[in-house]
Amino acid sequence: MASFRTLLEGFTLICEGKLDFGSFCIQRTIIDFINLVFLFVFYLLLYVRSVIKQQRRVVNKRDRISIVVSICCALISVLYLSVGLWNLIARNGGFHSLSWLIELIRGLIWISLSVSLLVHTSQPVKILISVWWVSFTLLVSILHIEVLYRTHRIEIFDIFPWLVNILLLFSAFRNFIDLDRKHESLSESLLEEKEEKDQIEVCEANFFSKLSFSWINPLLSRGYLRPLALEDIPSISAEDESNLAYQKFANAWESLIIEGGSSDRNNLVLRAITKVYFMENMIIAVCAVLRTIAVAALPLLLYAFVNYSNQEEENLQKGIVLLGCLVVSKVVESLSQRYWYFSSRRSGMRMRSALMVAVYQKQLKLSSSGRQRHSTGDIVNYIAVDAYRMGEFPWWFHSTWSLVLQLFMSIGVLFSVVGFGAILGTVPLAICGFLNTPFAKIIQKCQSEFMISQDERLRAISEILNNMKIIKLQSWEEKFKSSIESLRGNEFKWLSKQQFLRPYGTFLYWISPTIVSSIVFLGCALFGSAPMNAGTVFTVLATLRSMSEPVRMLPEALSILIQVKVSFERINTFLLDDELRHDEVRRFPLQSSDKSVTVEAGNFSWVPEIASPTLRNVELEIKRGQKIAVCGPVGAGKSSILYAMLGEIPKLSGTVSVFGSIAYVSQVSWIQSGKIRNNILYGNPMDADKYDKAIKACALDKDINCFDHGDLTEIGQRGINMSGGQKQRIQLARAVYDDADVYLLDDPFSAVDAHTASVLFNDCVMTALEKKTVILVTHQVEFLSQVDRILVMDGGQITQSGSYEELLMAGTAFEQLVNAHRDSITALGTLNGDGGGESQETAAEMSNRCYPTKQISEGESSVKGPSGIQLTQDEEIEIGDVGWKPFMDYVSISKGFLYLSLIILAQSMFSVLRVASSYWLAFAIQIPNITSSMLIGVYSGIATLSAVFVFFRSHYGAHLGLKASKAFSSGLINSIFRAPMFFFDSTPVGRILTRASSDMSILDFDIPFSIVFVAAGATDFIATIGAMAFITWQVLIVAVLAMVAVNYIQRYYMSSARELIRINGTTKAPVMNYAAETSLGVVTIRAFNMVDRFFRNNLKLVNTDATLFFLSNAAMEWLVLRIETLQNLTVFTAAFFVLLLPKNQARPGLVGLSLSYALSLTSTQIFASRWYCNLLNYLISVERIKQFMNIPEEPPAIIEDNRPPSSWPYKGRIELQELKIRYRSNAPLVLKGITCTFLEGTRVGVVGRTGSGKTTLISALFRLVEPSSGRVLIDGLDICSMGLKDLRMKLSIIPQEPTLFRGSIRTNLDPLGLYSDDEIWKALEKCQLKTTIRALPNKLDSSVSDEGENWSVGQRQLFCLGRVLLKRNRILVLDEATASIDSATDAILQRIIREEFSNCTVITVAHRVPTVIDSDMVMVLSYGKLLEYDEPSNLMATKSSFSKLVAEYWSSCRRNSIKNYQ
Repeated sequence: MASFRTLLEGFTLICEGKLDFGSFCIQRTIIDFINLVFLFVFYLLLYVRSVIKQQRRVVNKRDRISIVVSICCALISVLYLSVGLWNLIARNGGFHSLSWLIELIRGLIWISLSVSLLVHTSQPVKILISVWWVSFTLLVSILHIEVLYRTHRIEIFDIFPWLVNILLLFSAFRNFIDLDRKHESLSESLLEEKEEKDQIEVCEANFFSKLSFSWINPLLSRGYLRPLALEDIPSISAEDESNLAYQKFANAWESLIIEGGSSDRNNLVLRAITKVYFMENMIIAVCAVLRTIAVAALPLLLYAFVNYSNQEEENLQKGIVLLGCLVVSKVVESLSQRYWYFSSRRSGMRMRSALMVAVYQKQLKLSSSGRQRHSTGDIVNYIAVDAYRMGEFPWWFHSTWSLVLQLFMSIGVLFSVVGFGAILGTVPLAICGFLNTPFAKIIQKCQSEFMISQDERLRAISEILNNMKIIKLQSWEEKFKSSIESLRGNEFKWLSKQQFLRPYGTFLYWISPTIVSSIVFLGCALFGSAPMNAGTVFTVLATLRSMSEPVRMLPEALSILIQVKVSFERINTFLLDDELRHDEVRRFPLQSSDKSVTVEAGNFSWVPEIASPTLRNVELEIKRGQKIAVCGPVGAGKSSILYAMLGEIPKLSGTVSVFGSIAYVSQVSWIQSGKIRNNILYGNPMDADKYDKAIKACALDKDINCFDHGDLTEIGQRGINMSGGQKQRIQLARAVYDDADVYLLDDPFSAVDAHTASVLFNDCVMTALEKKTVILVTHQVEFLSQVDRILVMDGGQITQSGSYEELLMAGTAFEQLVNAHRDSITALGTLNGDGGGESQETAAEMSNRCYPTKQISEGESSVKGPSGIQLTQDEEIEIGDVGWKPFMDYVSISKGFLYLSLIILAQSMFSVLRVASSYWLAFAIQIPNITSSMLIGVYSGIATLSAVFVFFRSHYGAHLGLKASKAFSSGLINSIFRAPMFFFDSTPVGRILTRASSDMSILDFDIPFSIVFVAAGATDFIATIGAMAFITWQVLIVAVLAMVAVNYIQRYYMSSARELIRINGTTKAPVMNYAAETSLGVVTIRAFNMVDRFFRNNLKLVNTDATLFFLSNAAMEWLVLRIETLQNLTVFTAAFFVLLLPKNQARPGLVGLSLSYALSLTSTQIFASRWYCNLLNYLISVERIKQFMNIPEEPPAIIEDNRPPSSWPYKGRIELQELKIRYRSNAPLVLKGITCTFLEGTRVGVVGRTGSGKTTLISALFRLVEPSSGRVLIDGLDICSMGLKDLRMKLSIIPQEPTLFRGSIRTNLDPLGLYSDDEIWKALEKCQLKTTIRALPNKLDSSVSDEGENWSVGQRQLFCLGRVLLKRNRILVLDEATASIDSATDAILQRIIREEFSNCTVITVAHRVPTVIDSDMVMVLSYGKLLEYDEPSNLMATKSSFSKLVAEYWSSCRRNSIKNYQ
């Protein structure tokens, strides 16, 4: 205290014996003292630097501005030194005034400033001098403005230094920019190094770097200088990796399972999460407590400040202590809240990653019954919705209990200030709280119903997107679109109900402080427990403001926690579901036996609860190296027996043993999106020789050579840009390359033509796999004679087993299959005559030709582009700052300018009235004779009116949001359904789904209220600054400079944050896609023993997604911390000037008003900045949805002026006139000028190699792709002149890949509801399904699961046949329609088609030559050209291409079958 007193005496000596902090002399002396402190630290740092390392002080010759400013500083220094020396020599004022010393010190300060401008030194010194220049300029500017304000003049001697101060400020900003650039160079070195280096930057930062979030500076600096890309993002730290999080969770889960046994399995996920993350959340809880105490203490500080201003005598020491308490309180609040927010979300990210990985790992182990209970869509939802929700769970959890604590502490503060008068106020507070509870329940119910509706819509969209080709071929767009719109309508109903309820909650939130404060004031007046002065009034208002946050937030927090609980339960149920039992199949090394597979007394059932098993009494022993064929009619259990060997079907009894490794080729091709090479290697190391042999054995070499990118060609999602045959051969090549011991092949030849099937059987099965054990399920009878043993299945049993000759002699079931095949090739033999002799020659001749692949010839998927562009491109994202264009798009598309204007108007009125109510209290409490009723009544009226306006603000915000949701949702759905087929071939489903789910959810919920909150934050901030400036106008200088700095920081932050959000929008979809892809191919993954590899790949995707979440949150906290620091400086400045105000200059009421607004300034600025940045980030979703609203459309469904007659086509005559097709404007031709006529009522067979243009011809007929030139006429009408719906509704097709939709048998056969049950039963009878469906309990209402997985592939194809039997159009297209059914069933169906469509034009694309041999005409395509078009008998009579194809087929059949007929 003695030193402080000495210092004060020094000040009085300088300023003529007066100690008045309001005097200009004292204020200027304080500035000089601060400059001396900076000067001392500056020279000390220079000295330390010179001791540690020799430093040359040189002038930056390139920086002329610094030199000019330095010269100006030197001139001012000379001026001050001259005046000081003159005063000293002339003894002006005597030694006691010390004016000469002041002038000399100022000269020393200015010469030091001149030196600081010329010194090149370290970064700490540069930061110090920059802060020095800024603080000196600000303080001097405030002083001069105050002088101007009070005296209306300024000394000439002060003008020139003030101008140089402004130049110093400019130089300081240049220094800060230069430091940013240095950070960029650091960023370059850090981010370009290896992953470990990045992790060190994030994880091993020092305490102060973590406290200030400075460790993220390099990334933000790089993002400020140029747009960030995914390559710029550092890898996630080791302690945050998903694998570590999962391992911790898995260990806790296992221990809980062991402890609890099978009885106690409720809430296991929650308990495991709690066990793992309890300690780190306890630390977060401590921070939450500190923040809550700091917030609750602010009203008490306000109370102390107002009382201080009311004191008659001045006590500056007490004021300084109060200011110190305010500084400590705000710093503690800021730092603890930032650490709480960041750490809670970091903890949530770890929980999220752990559960995402746990769900993925579980689906790799899920049993068949479990997979029936949890569809692919369900599993994706567990990851995308339930696990994702955990990212915010810890934050909401800590918010809930800390808000309760804040509420009780605020009530305590209220009682300490107003005593018993607060008791009355707790009653309306409790009522408002209780009113929130049912309100929150209603909101929660709406949210739950909304989420259920959203799940249904997303599941339907996913199914539609996966099957869009069949929807377009059948012209079902309107039906499925109306289905989606209906689901969205139901979803929208709950959304609108929820959004229109929220304004009532907002009104309750704002009216409750008014009611409570009015009653508290009334209680004070009645009980006299506290005086109605400024201290009481504004402390009560400040306390109620801190109480209103819990009242508003708690219901929402509880609602979120309820949703989290539901998610925990859903994940808990999934993780506890049945897993594949490891004892289903006993695995042994190959060397231990000469056997490969044995099944003893095996009984298996897909549904163990059903009495009749799927497979019965299976006895099987397969020797090593044997080739076993499994055949039988549709639904006999052929695929199920392979599943039994894989352990996929539940075993009821018996034993299954497998010796050696397994490779499996599924009946429905499972291809991963990615490169062809990666699909074949399948995680195995590259062996060039082995790889080449595999692709040649599978007849892929010619296909690969014809791709622009070879085997690096990208395959679209689910292999959409590959033909069925190519997908099957890639699968087969994958199995061959794997070099397993046992091969399970499920009908791999159904999707390829006869020649290719023969090549695959001979070169692959019999040659490449010569020494391997092969179990082949097939309908191709022609290959059976070459296998070692044949298993004939019927009704789930092996009815016959033996060699080809043995079974043929035994007769029965096998004889029926062979007879059906014999009938078909007998007709073939009749036509072929003696053509068999040349078959070997022609086969050899044709096999040496390079046939174009589907990428050249088939339109739905042209990979071969004009410049070798891959089909699936990286997702398109905007780059850089696009300004307010997305916002204007949002408002203009939704036509919401009126609502936006009303929102701004209502918010402005609310802010004006809220400030007016506070001003009324500030002025009215100073009026001596005013009554309490008048004081409280006017205040209540104004505040209530303001709450009415805030209700309208929220109400109009809900209207704006709902209009936008409806407009964007409708636009997106319309655009998707009108998009051409090429869009779906080249766009992964995940990209569309993320826009329909997460992006749409942001439009539904986040953007409308972000707009409202940005308007609220901006107007409240202006009102706050105005209220503060009304008392201490000097604070405007600091506030304006702070706002400029905040604006700069926000722009600096947004440069990186915007790109982080955009990149994050592209990292979530791959996680979902990968999970969906894995779910569809989990049997193949398990068969190849690739579970660990897929698990590791999933970890990488989850880590990438988590990194973006982590960095986005860190960047936000970086921003908020800096904004808080700047605005806290404004608050401290306001409080400091209040302390310096002379007594009686300002009324206590106005002091209370100023300080109450000052204390809320930081939170107001943070609120405004946070929501502003959130809004800009949310608007990225508008960008993304709008991208898909502008997809080029296919031609219109109906052209009103050119509709065909209702009876068209009358005959079914099809004329192709110089038809040329290309898939893109500058792509090569795929069909090259085809001209021919399909006469009415004829059966036309279309044949050709894989990729010859067969499917493209069908696409052209249905206008999936538009002709480049030429015409297609049906009964004289150009199909391009009419609408797509009018065309496609008149054509029928059975596609190559049979498609069923989730629903019932009835809805799959008759989606449009046009036919009666009798008609449906008749169709089922004709397509051989009536008996099967009659046996089902629900008959036509029996369920069809996702993609028809509960029906065999052959049965699905029969369903597709049933559809066309119902439609009975004049033109029928069969695109490999019977590829997956046996020859006997095929013969029956061909007969039915001949009978039912005898007067129709039937176009048959087939791989089985017998399927087209009895056609009236045969069309032969090659390289997109028409080689031949004539009757089969005429073509067979000449040396035609068709005769060569028949010869090849005859050659293979002749060896295998004909010899047995003779």
